[in-house]
Formats: sequence, C-alpha cells, structure tokens
Amino acid sequence: MISIWYIALSVATGFAAWRAGRRLRFFLHRLQLSGYKTRAYRQTLRGPVMDLRVRGSHLLGLSWLVLFAFLGNVIPGAEWWLLMLWTVSFASSRRYRRDRTKKPLAWTARMRRLGMVATFLGLIPLTAGAWWGVLDGGLDGLVAWFAGWWLVDLLAPSLAGWAALLVQPVEHRIHEGFKAQARARLAERPDVTIVAITGSYGKTSVKFAVREVLSQRFPVLATPGSFNTPIGISKVINNDLSDDHRMLVLEMGIRHVGDIAELTSIAQPNIAVITSVGVAHLETIGSIESIAREKLSLLDALPPGGLAVVNGDDERVLSGAQQKRADRNRDFDLFVVSTHVGRGDCWAENIVYGPEGARCDVVLSTGERASLRTSLLGRHNVVNILLAVGVGLSAGLRLRQAIRGADRIKAVPHRLALRQENGLIIIDDAFNSNPVGAANAVEVLAGMTGRRIIVTPGMIELGEREIELNTAFGRQIANGSDEAVLVGAERTRPIRNGLLAAGFPKEHIHTVRTLFEAREWLSRYAGPGDTVLYENDLPDQFTEAHS
Repeated sequence: MISIWYIALSVATGFAAWRAGRRLRFFLHRLQLSGYKTRAYRQTLRGPVMDLRVRGSHLLGLSWLVLFAFLGNVIPGAEWWLLMLWTVSFASSRRYRRDRTKKPLAWTARMRRLGMVATFLGLIPLTAGAWWGVLDGGLDGLVAWFAGWWLVDLLAPSLAGWAALLVQPVEHRIHEGFKAQARARLAERPDVTIVAITGSYGKTSVKFAVREVLSQRFPVLATPGSFNTPIGISKVINNDLSDDHRMLVLEMGIRHVGDIAELTSIAQPNIAVITSVGVAHLETIGSIESIAREKLSLLDALPPGGLAVVNGDDERVLSGAQQKRADRNRDFDLFVVSTHVGRGDCWAENIVYGPEGARCDVVLSTGERASLRTSLLGRHNVVNILLAVGVGLSAGLRLRQAIRGADRIKAVPHRLALRQENGLIIIDDAFNSNPVGAANAVEVLAGMTGRRIIVTPGMIELGEREIELNTAFGRQIANGSDEAVLVGAERTRPIRNGLLAAGFPKEHIHTVRTLFEAREWLSRYAGPGDTVLYENDLPDQFTEAHS
C-alpha cells in the first residue's frame, strides 16, 4: 500500500515539475518572439530581476533548503515541514500564464528541437539531485532532490538561451538547405521576373499593390504577410512557385547589415523597389546612414538592364538611387515616382484626402494622365500606389490599365485599415509603428468626425532616438486626438511628456497595462460615432505586462 509520505512527496514534486515546465515554456516563447536570435532574446530579459528571471519564490525556496540542510536534524518532523513549505512556495505558476498573449507559442519543428534540448539540459541538475537523494535517502537526500528542481526552475531563462546556441549549427544547416533548394528552383525558371521590394516603411503595402497591378496581365506569386526573411522567402519559392507563375513579388526586410545581400543571393531581382529610408530598426543597425546603405544595396543586385522604381519624395532614396546608377554607368533604368508635381517619371496631382480614402490624377512625364480613386487612407499610400503603377508600366501595362488594378487595392490588415465595430469607427494601424507611419495615422485621425481616440504603446527599436521620437509623437497626438490611451506606463512616459508639453489636458490621458485593458476602457467610455486609432501593438516580449 502506498504510504501518505510517498503521496505527499509526489504532490510536492508534481508542483515543482509543473512550475518549472511552465517557466521554461514561458522563456522558450520569448525566444520565439525574438526570432530565435539570442542577442534579441537577452535584451528581452532586461526587465526587473525579481519579476522575471529571479522570483521571490526562488529566494524563499532557497531559504528553506539552506535551513533544513543545516538545522533539519534538530527540527521535529523536518521532512514533513520541508515538503509543506516547499509546496506552498512553489505551487503557483501564475506569473507564467496570467497574461493573454497576442501571438501564442507555436510548436514548430524548430521549437520542438529547442524544447527537447532545453529539457535535456534541465535534466542535468535534476539527475544530480536525484542521485544524491537515492544515495543519501534521509533529509539531506530530500534537500538535494528539491535543490535540483530549484536549480532547474531558476535556470529556465538560461536553459532556453543555451538550447538556442546548441542547436544553432543544426538550424544553420537546415536553413542553408532551404536556401539552396530555392536557388535551384529559380535557376529552373529563368522566365520568371522577380520584383524585390524593400524600405523602412510601406514595403508590405507596396508588395500587395504590385501584386494587384501585375495580376491583370500575369500569373503572380507574392510572399504572404510579412514573409521577408531568407527562410520565409525560400519556403514560398520552394512550396508555392508553380510552372504557371510569370511574376514573383518578394518583400525583403532587414534587421542587420548584410541582410539584403543574403536575400538577393537567394533571389536576384529584375526589378527593385525602394519605398523609404527611415529610423526603423535603428537599434540593430546603428545609424540612419547604415540603414540607407543597406536598403540601397538592393540596387547592387540588379542585372544590367534591370529597373529600379523608387520613392522620389524620400531624399535619401532618390539621391542614393541616382548615385548608384551613376556609379554603375547607368546600366540599370531608374523610374522615380512622387507626390510633387513635375518630379520624376510619374507623379500625383490634385490630391484630395478624406476619411473615405484619396483621389488624384496620376501623370507621366510623357504627358499621359489618368484619374485614381482609392479607399486607402493617408498620404503615404498614394506614394505606395504610384510605386506599384511604376512596376506595372515597366511590365508593359498601359497607365489606365495599371490604375484599374490600383483601384482594387485593399488596405493591408493592421496598416491603416478602416472598419466599423459596435458603432465605433476603427482605424487599425497596429502593425509595427514607425515615426513616418505614426504621423500619417494621426493626420488621418485628425480628419475624422466625432470624438477621436488613440490607443498606442509607442514606438520601439529606435535606438538612442526612441525617447526623442516618442516625445515628438506625443506632440503630434495632441494636435490630432481628443483622448489618448497609453499602453504601459514606463514605455509611454515620453509620449505623455510630449502630450503635456503640447498642452493636452491631463485628464484626457489614460494609462493602462495591456491592450486588453485598453479595450476594456473603450467598452466603458467610447460610444457610437467615436473614431479609435490603434497605433502599434507591441509583441508580447516588449509589453510591460511581460517584463
């Protein structure tokens, strides 16, 4: 018959295993949200030590272990006291499951490999404690057994990081295989025209606009969503490129210097589109000049006779493209679009913006013109459409035909997408906010009727300029909204300071912990006819509720 002692020991061990498992899962999730990059993962662990890496329960559990290791022999019923106190200290894993995540953990093949390696690493101290417990068998053995669990629990953040480092060679080999397969697939299809799109802002919107314009004449394959990494692009080429496709539209994102070279080594573009150069990812690249060089390096991959379609409203893009073309003795063509009359090869005239979108005349330098009406919001979307028109013209479409395709362009989800929700007008600009896009979004909000409300956690990855740019964002909000709901007190402090500096009423600034709390606030205080702008939605690893 199983004794009460073994039942109690099993319960205490079960609580320890449950808590350690939840904690390891929590940090593996953070690693996934960091793109499996160990450096980015370490940056997410810079929250308060007592609330993230080391908990109060660790200090409490350690105190029990030390107490019973040194004084257990003089405490009556020491084994029972240790079981009870340990169970009370480590029974809860609430910290690692209390917050609703926006992007749940995905148990991909890579994550399963990481999980197995991290679990194996955790078994090392656990096995040592177990052997000690078996050899000793007394109170000291019980202390050693729980000391092993305590160490596994404490080291959970490091176990995830060490696992990532250990499997890195394996993942590198797997990724190289994906990329080699994609190169081979494209080598078999010289008839496919590759359009590569990069830029600090707007590349996803331009990608889908290009797809709409080109699809009027050609079978087009475009990478879905934000598939803009080497593996994302390779998987689309390997799995989705069919013999029927004639156009391949690829979004190329960067976070570090050299990313464009890696992407173009997989798929060399025939047409390169550069949307903008800005401070997005300033934290990982270092300077606006480095960002400009990296974005413009896409033009280095163009073959002789290739085409660059660029945003002439962005001086860094325009001057950089012109310099690249001069350096290469004009061996690629340059097509410039702009919202300034007479600038470049294609521009917009008579632009009218409103809550329903925009309308304008699209004019070519040859004098040909056509009228455009779009439901897309914001000035920057006019430029995005012009870039797509430029690609369409290069592929042989007539201007009016390209414009017809542009008329069908819908807002990309979470990028100034307009919808109705319970009587509220929602402007969803929650994806990856940046200074230019945020300013455009506030300008759109300012033109809406009714009470105007912004919900935002601010902008991230802006390096040393993050405080400065978020403070400026606060001043912009003050001129375009009636209520400001700030998500995360510490991160949004610069926005609050900017709002107050611009004379925004303090009583109209509302600070909440999470987006879920912001929605609860809206359900209580926002009413029919109000307009709500969701500007940015930080990944879970950046929200204060997870730090």
